[in-house]
Amino acid sequence: MEIAQLRAFLAVAEELHFGRAAERLHVAQPPLSRTVKQLERDLGAQLFDRTTRRVRLTTAGEALLGPARDVLEGCRIARSAVETAGQGETGRVALGFAGPSSYLLVGQLGRLVRQRHPGIELSLQSTTYAYEGLRQVIAGELDLAIVRWEREPPGIEHRVVAAEHYVLVVPEGHRLAGREWASMADCRAEPFVSLPADPGSSVRDAFLRTAYEAGFAPDVVQVAPDSWTIMALVAAGVGITFTIDTALAGVRQEGIAVVRLEEGREPAYCRICWRRGDDNPALREVLRASEEALPTPPGA
Repeated sequence: MEIAQLRAFLAVAEELHFGRAAERLHVAQPPLSRTVKQLERDLGAQLFDRTTRRVRLTTAGEALLGPARDVLEGCRIARSAVETAGQGETGRVALGFAGPSSYLLVGQLGRLVRQRHPGIELSLQSTTYAYEGLRQVIAGELDLAIVRWEREPPGIEHRVVAAEHYVLVVPEGHRLAGREWASMADCRAEPFVSLPADPGSSVRDAFLRTAYEAGFAPDVVQVAPDSWTIMALVAAGVGITFTIDTALAGVRQEGIAVVRLEEGREPAYCRICWRRGDDNPALREVLRASEEALPTPPGA
């Protein structure tokens, strides 16, 4: 059974006239009649009662009517799916990001993609820190990642989407809590709460580098898996922490104070990155949406 046979059958079944069905399909009547007869031979059943005065469906023809329409509708849907996927109107884009520091960015992008491209599924993967996110993008496991890095990796295209600043977070009542600015040198004797080494956090790397440049190795008394836990530990007086200001936007915690860091006067940049040469049409549309949802800051 072929699609052309079903299309011919439906045209005759709906018109109940071979001449009008042939006009509708833009074919001559004899080839149309041969197509219907071939379908009847393939099915082993007569689909139409034909006389010189009328054409009507047989019981077998009535039984074929619904399934034939379903098959042709399925073909139409399949064709439409392929066309819209090629145009970037449907598809799936996997985005990795590193928790609270990227929540605002992800929310802005997700809202615009949903408004502009409801057929695109934006699959989100949180706690994807910089180096792991980059590895997954390069390997094709992620289409996009929101990351921070010290050096640009090969095989990656990217664009700056946020300018951020390093800060200290201390418990309320801490000796630094009332100050607007502090330096890492002021923290030489302080206990620190930090992210673990294994996620490959660029913020943790910046913390260690800044402390070493200030002339000391930081005393990390507690490791925590995410910013929420770190802020709760700081509020409880376990230690202080080095982080970026955007990480605080996604965390609400009483009992802490934020102190601007001298070493954070120059901005650090957060980037959206994707694999060079990736030709996913849905990714192309998400990247276009990102230019509006997450514009590059002036001067970045």
